[in-house]
Amino acid sequence: MPTVDFLKSFADAWNLHDIEAIMDYMADDCVFVASSGTRFEGRDAVREVFAEVLADFPDVHFGSDQHFVSGDRGLSEWVFTGTDAEDGSKVEQQGCDIFTFRDGKIVP
Repeated sequence: MPTVDFLKSFADAWNLHDIEAIMDYMADDCVFVASSGTRFEGRDAVREVFAEVLADFPDVHFGSDQHFVSGDRGLSEWVFTGTDAEDGSKVEQQGCDIFTFRDGKIVP
């Protein structure tokens, strides 16, 4: 089962802007639900939306992160900061992700 270190290294992959490393954590049948409620299902769809985030916020950073794991569930709290590539505005947003794990990967 994944650990707190697993989730910390997932956040580190985001902060390195390494889409390949990010996707190494995701199962083939992974799901991502954006804060807007839009649901992305499957590795290709999740990869595409994650790549868009990296392109839209080229200096994206997840800081002040805290991670918790209990069995096959995990939670990461973070502060997202970045500069919008389109208009140059600064963004800072506190949030969290809730995870389910299977076979050492993030799944639906």
